[in-house]
Amino acid sequence: MDLRQMKYFQALCEELNFTRAAERLHMAQPPLTRQIRGLEDELGTPLFVRTAKGVELTAAGQTLRDEVPNILALALRARERAQRAGQGLIGQLDVGIFGSGVLDVIPRLLAAFHRARPEVRIELHNLTKAEQLQALRERRITIGFNRLVAPEPGLEVLAVLQETLVVGLPETHPLCARPEITLRDLDGEPMIVYPNAPLPGLAQEVATAFHREGIRLNVVQAVEDVLTCVALVAGGFGSCITTQSATSLRLPGVVYRPLRSRYLRDIELSCLYRSDDTSPVLSAFLDVVRAFADKQHIGETPGGRG
Repeated sequence: MDLRQMKYFQALCEELNFTRAAERLHMAQPPLTRQIRGLEDELGTPLFVRTAKGVELTAAGQTLRDEVPNILALALRARERAQRAGQGLIGQLDVGIFGSGVLDVIPRLLAAFHRARPEVRIELHNLTKAEQLQALRERRITIGFNRLVAPEPGLEVLAVLQETLVVGLPETHPLCARPEITLRDLDGEPMIVYPNAPLPGLAQEVATAFHREGIRLNVVQAVEDVLTCVALVAGGFGSCITTQSATSLRLPGVVYRPLRSRYLRDIELSCLYRSDDTSPVLSAFLDVVRAFADKQHIGETPGGRG
């Protein structure tokens, strides 16, 4: 049985007359007759009995008539869903996220995408950079967000924005009185760094900048995430260098000040995805990311980033 036969059968059920059914279907009567006979042959049972006025349904025909609307409705639904999936309007987006990235930019991107494509299911996976890369290779996530991602075959890296850096200080620290902090101000100061991970990240960028300026980085604690880092600052354990988005963590006891440094001005947030991924959902999400990134670029001013 095919859908065309089902439509022919349904029309004949409703008209109970080959001539009227053929007119309704905008076709000649002989082809309609052949289609119905072919359907009966395939099922091995008559569906209609011929009468002087037209046709009547047999018991088999009545049973099939009860099922045909469901068959056609399911076929229509399958067709519409396939078309919507091809347009990226339905489906699933598996997103790898990390620490400070979820404090500002990533939620805004996901919210904008959800408003545009509310039927796409968004699944979030909290993963380290190494875990995101492995999950992409194994196709367990569609896209990831992270910083300082090295080029890798089969992987595309799209810059989202350059995020400025700030210094988080215990509120009792004398440096809180200054409008901005230089790296030299932090020479030998107790510092908390993150993430404590083997791949390059903010902690390594901080260490490199201290070394280039010829000052001592006094690491009293290396932690895995920004929340732990800022919580330790709030407790007076030490100071930290973090991203502007982390200032949304308004923990009591923490003061944020702009950082001024020749070597440590900002850090890039990027999204990463497989080069061979042709998913319409991914393509639609990347459109949202690129639109956001373009706005950040337009907002740039000479000598700094907007």
